[in-house]
Amino acid sequence: MPKVRWGSLFEGYYQLQMPGKIIYGRDSFSQVGIQAAQLGAKVLIISDPIMVKVGNVALCETYVVEQGLAYATYTGIDTEPTDRHVEEALAVCQQEGCDVIVAVGGGSCIDTAKAVACMATNEGYIGDYMGGKKPFSAKPLPLIACPTTAGTGSEVTKVTVIINTKTQVKMMISQPELLPVVAIVDPVLTLSCPPAVTAATGIDALCHAVEAYLSRKSQPVTDMLALKAMELIIRHLLHSYQDGQDMEAREKVALGSMLAGAAFSNASVTLVHGMSRPIGALFHVPHGISNAMLLPVVLDYTKECAIEKLASIGHMLHPEWKSQSVSEAAENTIVEMKQLCKRLHIPNLKKWGIDKEAFEAALPKMAADALASGSPANNPLVPTHEEIVQLYRRSYEYELTTTQMA
Repeated sequence: MPKVRWGSLFEGYYQLQMPGKIIYGRDSFSQVGIQAAQLGAKVLIISDPIMVKVGNVALCETYVVEQGLAYATYTGIDTEPTDRHVEEALAVCQQEGCDVIVAVGGGSCIDTAKAVACMATNEGYIGDYMGGKKPFSAKPLPLIACPTTAGTGSEVTKVTVIINTKTQVKMMISQPELLPVVAIVDPVLTLSCPPAVTAATGIDALCHAVEAYLSRKSQPVTDMLALKAMELIIRHLLHSYQDGQDMEAREKVALGSMLAGAAFSNASVTLVHGMSRPIGALFHVPHGISNAMLLPVVLDYTKECAIEKLASIGHMLHPEWKSQSVSEAAENTIVEMKQLCKRLHIPNLKKWGIDKEAFEAALPKMAADALASGSPANNPLVPTHEEIVQLYRRSYEYELTTTQMA
């Protein structure tokens, strides 16, 4: 079995970066105006039409006005965040003279707001900052992130993913300046999520936790965050999916998502996310769904290089599995994750409706884009371009199993 050296980017020590303040729990959204008043005088609220429809934008406006603050809004985000959304929101920010930003919504809203906060004080195009090519030299506008889904964990990460509309590449940008100043995690805001969104975002959070734990850049603190996140998500996501009004389940998954975000922001994601981004960019599959489509195949591919860590996940979830061999516990851990995806009705790429010929034609570009993102290099087993192509092919018609080892 290949040996993997686990560690961080630093020699002999570790570094953990998180928002300056995290407020979480039921009805914590009521604090958004108070926090904004400590950071600026005019708020730009960045959100989307769904949040307008369900009333979360109006509620945010109420909390802001109660603190005597002026505000402007940008609610043009649809599905995945693009450079066009960033440019439009940035124009509103500059025209209105806003000095603090509040993001209300899922990962797309928060990722857009992160980019706007940084580009409001830095020059050029957001893509200039991809891959560490150029650092943000000026301090960004303060950002308060209020997630309305339990999945991306973007409220506690130093990462934003923005689609380049000219190249259809998902640009992953990771710099400390992208961290929100305040994260407000209120599970009540997730009540508006329909079952399909609850499933997709929940599996996205699970992928964050699993990948952070298996990453070559993992460290002791991220391991603890990732393990607790997996426990909360695996134990409560199905309940949240089946009964959207189960507030205890919603609360546990929201907490798990936040912990998973903190874990992967500091330990990085791996092969699942590297392969997932091109599917989202080219075929417009929601990020959480494309992650879930890939997770079983990537775990099967990776398991021989991460068998002990996979077994430790199983031991955490099921202490009785400690009597099993390491390989049995690792295999059972993978099967349990597959079972969860099946119960959440995660389709494969074919069932999603992706044309096979178009998919085959895109494989070379998708594999190249996946490798270029850098995430596959963090995987315990680092794939070649051709191996990624074959993993995509396997994922296209992959059928989830419900068979568990004895």
